[in-house]
Amino acid sequence: MISANLPALQVVVPLVAAPLCVLLHRSTLAWAFATLVCWTVFAIAIALLVQVGASGPISYELGGWAVPWGIEYRVDSVNVFVLLIVSGIAALVLPYARASVDAEVPREKHAMFYAMMLLTITGLLGITITGDAFNVFVFLEISSLSSYALISMGRDRRALTAAYQYLVTGTIGATFILLGIGFLYMVTGTLNMLDLADRLAGQSESGTVQAAFAFLTVGIGLKLAMFPLHLWLPNAYTYAPSAVTVLLAATATKVAVYMFLRFAFTVFGAPFAFEEMQVGYVLMPLAIIAMFVASIAAIFQDDIKRMFAYSSIAQVGYMMLGISFATTLGLTGGIVHLFNHALMKGAMFMCLGAVFLRYGSVHIDTLQGLGRRMPLTFAALVVAGLSLIGVPGTVGFISKLYLVRAALDVGWWPIAALVLLSSLLAIIYVWRVVEIVYMRPALVDHSGNDFGKGEAPPLVLVPMLLLAGACIYFGLSTDLSVGVAANAAAALLGGGP
Repeated sequence: MISANLPALQVVVPLVAAPLCVLLHRSTLAWAFATLVCWTVFAIAIALLVQVGASGPISYELGGWAVPWGIEYRVDSVNVFVLLIVSGIAALVLPYARASVDAEVPREKHAMFYAMMLLTITGLLGITITGDAFNVFVFLEISSLSSYALISMGRDRRALTAAYQYLVTGTIGATFILLGIGFLYMVTGTLNMLDLADRLAGQSESGTVQAAFAFLTVGIGLKLAMFPLHLWLPNAYTYAPSAVTVLLAATATKVAVYMFLRFAFTVFGAPFAFEEMQVGYVLMPLAIIAMFVASIAAIFQDDIKRMFAYSSIAQVGYMMLGISFATTLGLTGGIVHLFNHALMKGAMFMCLGAVFLRYGSVHIDTLQGLGRRMPLTFAALVVAGLSLIGVPGTVGFISKLYLVRAALDVGWWPIAALVLLSSLLAIIYVWRVVEIVYMRPALVDHSGNDFGKGEAPPLVLVPMLLLAGACIYFGLSTDLSVGVAANAAAALLGGGP
């Protein structure tokens, strides 16, 4: 009985648990409860992955209402991968958050903080699993509103400005998405995604359908921080509490990329999106510009969180570049990078959170000589940095290998060259951190701070090292990541379940 209801439980469990966190009041109880919930959600995602692999897509009709009149949760080879990413990262972020939240969030707000974390996770999982277009908007608002609250809880007053900026741009994006969905309903009279796809067939000449696609593309572009719609991201990542930065960097933009994939390939269809609307010729130059401009901006940052926030914009560029090819290889590269980037950025921001926990700053000068005092933390940071560059043996190499192969497969060797060239920019800012950490003498204490502190607590270290280890493991063993991504690409292009 439980196995039949797993799609609903994937969303209902964290949704119901969120208000219970507030009722628990005590910080330790709220944290322990939220952690248990996240690991439960991760277990559900693994079970769904196994079910989809064994028997194909799962359709779950909420309330017994038949599709397309009722709301459907649908799990297939595309979104089960994203469910695994979101729930897996959440399961690691919650244990990590214990020490981080104690240091960065006022104690009276802890229970509310964990409730907002669960609501954010609920929204992200809901966006991913629902087969109803309007429910995408509903869950998007749940995740967005709770994210704004989480960002604003940072101790730095600039966190409030960052949250407000994110709120304004996020609201504009959500409005565009709602308008797009409204236009689709006006034309088709349905909100079920598969039913939408059937009814939109043959309506490519409709101006309303074309407007819907344009509104959705821009709205989702704001949510996934696609250049030049990325202005909210650097401040949001920089001033949010460390655990929030990890969660958002590793999951939020990935779910937004999934939203674009689902609407462009499932609802509208690749022929309409990439042949009629020529969206690939818009995405490709913007992706390439992002790969270079954001990487160059990262080079000149002294706040390391801001540095890797700009790096995230560049990495979104790689994902969108793979999608812009609209080929099996290109989509495989973009989707596998979605998974790989979650691992590397999750590890990276966890490392920076550990440094902030010990020294109260992640300014580049604070890191001077810390490689000898926090060897495990900076070993993990180096592994994540090598992954970001795309060094063989790391997950980043797999992503860029598929992107290069996709470019060469369609004869666009200059694009392949640009992928490799943009990777060299990552060497510059990653090396800048490595040089400061390992090749400079440690700072002398003149301020009363204990610059002799060592590693962060085990609950911070273990999730960080697990993600760093995953950057190596999935760089050497690609059966799961590339295998699932290839199946997802085939499904999106109409050649698989």
